[in-house]
Amino acid sequence: MKPFLDEHFLLQNKTAEKLYHDYAKQMPVIDYHCHLPPQQIAENHSFQNITQAWLYGDHYKWRAMRTNGVHESYCTGNQPDQDKFEKWAATVPYTLRNPLYHWTHLELQRYFGITDILNADSAKLVYETASNLIKTPEYSVQNLLRKMNVALVCTTDDPVDDLRYHKQLKEQGFEIPILPAFRPDNAMNVVNPEQFNAYLQKLQASTNISISSFDDYLYALQNRHDFFAEAGCGVSDHGLEEIYAEDFTGSEIDSIFNKIHSGKALNETEQLKFKSAMLLHFAEWDHEKGWVQQFHLGALRNNNARMMQQLGPDTGWDSIGDFQQGRALAKFLNKLDTGNTLAKTILYNLNPADNELMATMIGNFNDGSSAGKIQYGSAWWFLDQKDGMVKQMNALSNMGLLSRFVGMLTDSRSFLSFPRHEYFRRLLCNLFGSEIESGELPNDIVWVGAVIQDICYRNAQNYFGWKGITPNV
Repeated sequence: MKPFLDEHFLLQNKTAEKLYHDYAKQMPVIDYHCHLPPQQIAENHSFQNITQAWLYGDHYKWRAMRTNGVHESYCTGNQPDQDKFEKWAATVPYTLRNPLYHWTHLELQRYFGITDILNADSAKLVYETASNLIKTPEYSVQNLLRKMNVALVCTTDDPVDDLRYHKQLKEQGFEIPILPAFRPDNAMNVVNPEQFNAYLQKLQASTNISISSFDDYLYALQNRHDFFAEAGCGVSDHGLEEIYAEDFTGSEIDSIFNKIHSGKALNETEQLKFKSAMLLHFAEWDHEKGWVQQFHLGALRNNNARMMQQLGPDTGWDSIGDFQQGRALAKFLNKLDTGNTLAKTILYNLNPADNELMATMIGNFNDGSSAGKIQYGSAWWFLDQKDGMVKQMNALSNMGLLSRFVGMLTDSRSFLSFPRHEYFRRLLCNLFGSEIESGELPNDIVWVGAVIQDICYRNAQNYFGWKGITPNV
């Protein structure tokens, strides 16, 4: 029987162990998609206790606690931080076989050197030990990034954001680049006229551009796209149910904009046409600047209307959706490719039924202009666990080139989530190691090790082309 979470965790044979310890483990981390708050990085924030770092904003943990019968006041409410932690600790034993069980204990080990199993009995000691460490200067958020060998971080930022904290970080000379990512979902959300026009007011304020027509609206958004580029942005990101690829004319979009700008609700067809137009414009701007565009597809969000009203979005009431992804996605990518405006693109799916669809879709538009131009992105959100990661890598291996994959990201709001990269790397090494030992792959450790290092780091370094990050390793 193997011990729990020892140095060979998830590595099921000697070859996997060698690949991980000699090749993968040492590689720096490029976290090209996350939701870390740049303000906390710029201010080098120190948490006062482990609850603040671990439970504030973590809807993964909240969902588990709710399922375990924990009252909402211990999740998003105003109970004392230590009490919240103890409720989480009492929940952990019931998360067996949920990725939270692995992540929890990995994070306790990697950041705090705590090897105890977290439960109700160990909760007080773990809380005190971790909290005493995390409030010290050595555990400030900038030092947490250094501790995990992070080479670069991309945050997720709305076009109207002034990016003041990214600018502040540059002025400070912080050696780990913290770059913005352009996330224009709010700019194409036309379900509610009042919300859309409130956003339009924010856009006017951020650009000092008066907006009375669709052309004005595009001009203001492109102004923000340019502003992000000047701040070092090289990626966009879209969190969508599905790709929108309706046919439209310019006059139709002008009329649709005028209608919602006047406060009138759009019908479903008008909404789809407007979203389709916006997606194309964003994609063309990305191509023009040489950015990478990312599409996170398939989440069915805010399903619990009562809790959405009470707590707002991103509090743990989302699920996998069953949208039809293929035809519209192909049409959208083909339209860009035909016009020679298809930027480097990463596609992420949330429904595992779409794994093979995505793995084959990328091959339709990989034209040889760059290695892995169109990427099948890492297992995302609900699929960000052992089974989901392995299935994503197997689908990509079977139908594309895993060797050209740009690898893992945290997609997290927590500064303690970087062991997810380690988790992914261990699974990656175990896949290769198992097939080497079974005779399915040649026992060429040097070459396979180089491929693993590419997936862990170098592919992303080359794909995004960022300057100022750790040199090739």
